Parts: sequence; C-alpha cells; structure tokens
Amino acid sequence: MKRILIIEDARNIRMALEDDFKFEGYEVDSAATGPEGLEKALDLNLDIIILDLMLPELSGLEICKELRRRNIGTPIIMLTARSQEFDKVLGLELGADDYITKPFSPFELHARVKALLRRSEIRNHQTALTTIRLGPFELDPSKYLFTKNSEQVQLTTIEFALMKLLMQHAGKVIKRDDILHSIWGDEVYVTPRTVDTHIANLRKKIEDDPEQSHWITGIRGAGYKFSSNESSQNLHQT
Repeated sequence: MKRILIIEDARNIRMALEDDFKFEGYEVDSAATGPEGLEKALDLNLDIIILDLMLPELSGLEICKELRRRNIGTPIIMLTARSQEFDKVLGLELGADDYITKPFSPFELHARVKALLRRSEIRNHQTALTTIRLGPFELDPSKYLFTKNSEQVQLTTIEFALMKLLMQHAGKVIKRDDILHSIWGDEVYVTPRTVDTHIANLRKKIEDDPEQSHWITGIRGAGYKFSSNESSQNLHQT
C-alpha cells in the first residue's frame, strides 16, 4: 500500500483529500500546519507528499527546500492558487516535482499522483541500467546517483530522468516535445514551460556559472542540447 502525506491547512480540502485517497487504497497521513507537516515528512516512510503552498508558521516552499536540503527525494506535488505564478516556478526550482492549481479536479490530482508514483517505481527498479560518464559527470541509474567531480549532486526524480535523457543524447538537440513525451508521457497538463523550469534548476546545480551555461544549451525554437565537447574521450557506458 502506498503511503501519502497531505499537508494542507484548509480543513475541508484536507479531509476531502484524505477520504478520496483512502477510498483509492492509499495509506494517508495528514498535517494542518507547516511545522507538523515537516516533522511527519522527516519521520515517516512516504511514497509521495501533497504540499499546500500557503501554510501557517512554515510555508510549503520552506518545507520543500528543507526536505531537499536534507537529501529527501520523496516526490512532491504542490497545491497553489492561480495568483501564485511566481511561487509555482520557485517551488519547482526548490525541488517540487509537480504542481496543481486550485480549484482542481480530484481526477486530475489522482492522475498526477499515479504518474509520479509510476516514475518513482521505474527509478527504484532500475538495477541493471547503464552508467553514463561524460566530462566531470557520472550518472548511475542503478544507484540513483549523479555526481560532478566525484561529488554527489542531489537531483529530484524529474531532474534525474531529464539529466539521463540529455546525457544519453549528448551533442544532439532534443526537442521540447520529445522531452515532454519521454519524461512525462501522455500527461497533457505538462507544458514546455515546465521543461524550461526544470532545465533552469539543473543548470543551477551542475554549471559553474548558470548564467553562462556550458553543458546545457538552449537552441531557440528547437530544444536543448547537452555539450559533447568532451564526449569522444569521456563518454563511456558500462
């Protein structure tokens, strides 16, 4: 049984989500404040977290940042209001895997939860996949490990999948639509802007200067390319 944590201060929304997910067969925990939610997120063995952006005492953004700082990679879906466009982007930059805007359809939220769980399961069962080495980087799917100069770089589920896709196609331009299909499948709610946000977040983590990107370059009107400048001598698959 999958275990889900719902951190939401609005009692009617929290209780409705609890009932919905219990009916769907999930083990459900919940919290009504930021500190309570963070404590449970740190203590419980969770499969996914549904996290409201605006919470008493400690915001959803602060919770997300703290979890990722502690290298806790549990998938996170953030609940936001339509007026919080900047915070949506910031949430993704801080490590959230997805967001959904209030008011939302329970069916859409369930679909997003299932999609994130599916990607997480695929990640966790990748025990015999290829290790990719390129320049200072090494990506090992079997250990879910990404390093730069032998130092671990903590990536979210989406970032790891995106990094793997880029490194596998080093030197080639990957169209945004192809990235969307490869990473998110048929989840039509994802937009090219979501890709751009995750790319920007990756650059901050792997580039020496994110404003002068060397490894991940954007091709206007096309997509993104991972540099192959050193691939001829440093790209190995084992």
